[in-house]
Parts: sequence; structure tokens; C-alpha cells
Amino acid sequence: MHCFPALRSGTAALVLGMMALGAFSVTSVKAWADEPVVQEEESDIIKLSPVTPHRILVQDTVGTHAKDGRVYVVDADQGKLLGMVQAAYNGNVVQDPRGRAFYVAETVWSRGNRGDRLDLLPAYDPQTLTITNDEVLPGRALVTPKKNNLVINQDGSRVYIFSMVPTNAVHVIDTAAHKVSQTVDLPGCALAYPWGNDGFTSICADGGLANVSLKDGKASVTHTKPFFDPEKDAVFEHSPTRRSDGKTWFISYSGLVYPTALSTDSTVEPAWSIQEAAGLKKAPAAEAPFAKTWRPGGWQLSALHYASGHLFVLMHQGTFWTHKKAGTEVWELDTATHKLVRRIPLPAPATMVGVTQDDKPLLFTNDDEGDLFIWDMKTGKQMKKMPHLGDDLYFTVALGE
Repeated sequence: MHCFPALRSGTAALVLGMMALGAFSVTSVKAWADEPVVQEEESDIIKLSPVTPHRILVQDTVGTHAKDGRVYVVDADQGKLLGMVQAAYNGNVVQDPRGRAFYVAETVWSRGNRGDRLDLLPAYDPQTLTITNDEVLPGRALVTPKKNNLVINQDGSRVYIFSMVPTNAVHVIDTAAHKVSQTVDLPGCALAYPWGNDGFTSICADGGLANVSLKDGKASVTHTKPFFDPEKDAVFEHSPTRRSDGKTWFISYSGLVYPTALSTDSTVEPAWSIQEAAGLKKAPAAEAPFAKTWRPGGWQLSALHYASGHLFVLMHQGTFWTHKKAGTEVWELDTATHKLVRRIPLPAPATMVGVTQDDKPLLFTNDDEGDLFIWDMKTGKQMKKMPHLGDDLYFTVALGE
């Protein structure tokens, strides 16, 4: 018989290869058998510590793509981001006075940027950041975020939401029942400045105030006569209120401060000048629109530390109609003596200033890069900087505010 050496060697190689493969397979099976069985992954929720005076909420409207608005939860002592929730399309946020929850007013559409509109008020657990109730609203004012679009009363039992659907009104939300208890129509007036547990005030187009008492669950409205001229020297909507007693400091475009006691019969004290408090000449209003001097400006341009009565105002040098210009300094003013305490130069112009309400208070400013600056209020020294926390930081919310 004729032999084919090449075929014989190929067959031998094939047999040897199969034997090697078999040996490898046996070894591999043994190795696989020794490996531990992978357990099924289980998801969980990390629980944050209880709310503290230095754990703040920061509103980011994300102006270039506002549908992605958000609220950041920040540990201001460490300068650390703890979490984030959505605040879709010009949302607003307010916190329960004792930190038991926080509420976000937001708006969505069924087809993203169109379709059926839905206005919502989700309530969030402050430790898990999960939604505990998702209230559907009859409407809300879909405007640039302002603190006084969404506020809460002193004991946290009522949330007030300014609405323009279809006309100016404030929806009163019962936070225990999670429903709208009533709607108060306020033609010609806007926003809500809370006082105590049973009332709020709105500011009106004629320069006066509309005062709403909800005592015994029934709304009664009174009006005060105008105290400023909206055409010549309007007041900033972002003026601070001390909710416990309704004391409010309305700041005008020129830099006048109107101390006001909000109630069913709100009273306005004579105005004092921020510039005169600093030893400067009082700033002119619309009668001299091109006069350049130090003026208040920005978005959330002022904040009040309740216990000390110290008012913090963003200031810049400009003419009368520069009321939205970012501040280059924060001026700290004593509201009791009407005197300047200090001027704090800022590392970058800011449109926002905020403050915590404890005995070791922190101050907050922003810049146009989305950075958050954290300051020691008592020394006026910068402590930390959180680079690019967000895109458009509009305001902060602290415990008890």
C-alpha cells in the first residue's frame, strides 16, 4: 500500500490538536466550576443625613436649555454636591421651615416642547430625594424663577403659588392634604410675601400692596395705598421677607429701602438710602437716568440674616436702568441703625446673594461661569469655591428661610 507521509503527519497534528483542546476544555470547565456564582444586583437608595442649617438648595434654571432646570443639594461646610433633582422649565423651589420636605414647582409638556401642559408641585423627601407626593396644579406663573413665585408659611402647613392661568392669582396648597384648598384672585397684583401662618401679601402695579388673610380658612383681601412710583423708582420683587413676623425690606432701583410690616393692614415706614448709609450721596432715580453711582442690581440681589437684622445687597456702579447688572461688591447693612457694616469686594460679578439663618452664618454668591462662592458672614472672608456647580445659579434656599 502506498503511503502519503504528508497526510500522515497532518492527521497526527490534528489528533494532537484535538487532544490539546480536550485537555484545555477539561481545565477550563474545572476553572469555571471554581468561580463563585455571581449574585443578582440589587439597587438601593443612599440616605442623606437630616437637613442642617448649612445644607442648602441651589436653584439652577439652565437658561440655555431651561427644560433641564435643576435644584442642587449642597453641603456648604464641605463645599460638596450631595444630590440633584429636576426643576423643569423655569422651576422654583421652597423648603419646609423645619426641613421636613422641599417643594419644586415645575412645568412639562406631553410631547417634550409642545402638547398638553402640566403644572406640578412634587414634594421631595430631603434625605432620599424621592418624590413623596406629585401634586397637579391648576396653573402657575411660567416666568423666570423668583423666590416669591413659590413660598411657604411659618409652620409649613401652606404653600403659596403665584399663577397667571388665566389671570393673576395665588393658589393655596394644603401640604398635609396635598391639594389646592383655595385660589385667591388678585387682579393687578403679583407674587406672594408670607407672614405668619395665615397670610401673605402681593405687590401691585400701582405701587401698593394687596394683603390676604386666610384666618379661619377664608380669604379676605385689603389694599394699602401706593408707597412707590413704578414709573420713577420701582422696587425689586426680590426684596427679602422675614416670614415669622412679616417684616419686609423693599429695595428700590435707586437704592431706597422701605421697611414694611406685612399684615392685614400693612404699614410702610419712611425709606432710607443705601448710599447714605455708606456715607455717600443719595442716588437719583429716573429723573436723572444717566447719573452714575453705586446702585443695587442683579437677580436675587438681596438677602437678610433674620437674627442680626443684617441686610446683604449686591452693588455695582452704573446708571439708573442698570438694575439687572451683576454686583461687584456685597454691602452689609444694619437695618436697625441704617448704617453700613462692611463692603465685601467680590472675585467675580454676582447676580445672586444668599445667607444661612444660624449663629455661624454662611454667605453665598455666584458668577457667570456657574461657580458657587461660600463666605464666612461674620468675617466677610471667602471660605470655599465650588467650580461650575451649574449653568445659571439663580438663588439659594437655607433651612428656616
